[in-house]
Amino acid sequence: MVLAAGMGSRYGSLKQMDGVGPNGEAIIDYSIYDAIRAGFGKVVFVIRHLFEKEFREIFTPGRFGGQIEVDFVFQELDKLPAGFTVPAERVKPWGTNHAVMMAAGVIREEPFAVINADDFYGQEAYQTIGRYLRSVAGQKNHYCMVGYEVQNTLSDFGAVSRGVCGVDANNNLTSMVERTSIERINGKIVFKDENGEMRPLDGKAPVSMNMFGFTPDYFDYSEKYFSSYLKDNIDNPKSEFYIPTMVNKLVNDGTAQMRVLHCPAQWFGVTYKEDRPAVVERIRKLIAAGNYPEKLWK
Repeated sequence: MVLAAGMGSRYGSLKQMDGVGPNGEAIIDYSIYDAIRAGFGKVVFVIRHLFEKEFREIFTPGRFGGQIEVDFVFQELDKLPAGFTVPAERVKPWGTNHAVMMAAGVIREEPFAVINADDFYGQEAYQTIGRYLRSVAGQKNHYCMVGYEVQNTLSDFGAVSRGVCGVDANNNLTSMVERTSIERINGKIVFKDENGEMRPLDGKAPVSMNMFGFTPDYFDYSEKYFSSYLKDNIDNPKSEFYIPTMVNKLVNDGTAQMRVLHCPAQWFGVTYKEDRPAVVERIRKLIAAGNYPEKLWK
């Protein structure tokens, strides 16, 4: 599942479609290429009707040479449970977990991975998460995520938000806290806490880059909890139903466990327009090293 409904407000355009490869390949293309190599058989794009036409023209099933099934679902503000309506002042999408919920009708029995459209996770990450998902096929309440060190996920051009993770001795998640305004200042990594104070953050702290693995029971939990979430938050125009919000509840309730997977993959991404040249250069080096062909799709 590719979360591509965000409009890239900080980036200034539909960054999901921006060509960063030598033949116009987007980061999404490299993600799907890696997913195919790792054994994934279907990709579900979560998009918005606003840019559906442009998106479909680029990411057609034929683009991938028939190597993977392609489907589209839509995240819109009015996709709410019965009894709720969109507040007049609401303009932001309802968050990443709301986006995941949109695919409940097209993912039925298969374990699935969730990624951001504008993040480059690395070939090993897909192999690692693919192995875990195959191991829990047919089970319930066994989820996973690929963790990255926060020091390797920052932008040189502005602050970022990350889910900072607590992990036990068995590599199971104990907590995930969405931290905003994470950046490197005077050589130190800091974040802004709930009171607006800047606090230090260990550079090796594992963070979520929204590369999660779930079994389909996750949809049922999300649907039930979203109604409770809305009762408390619908009047807050900035509230978002994040994946960490749902995961924390299930972990804290003892309903599910989430394994934090480690792999040598190097993450990079485009948060700001200024990040783009570095992404283009890193992809060029991966192609030169033989990790990807010059022309990704024949």
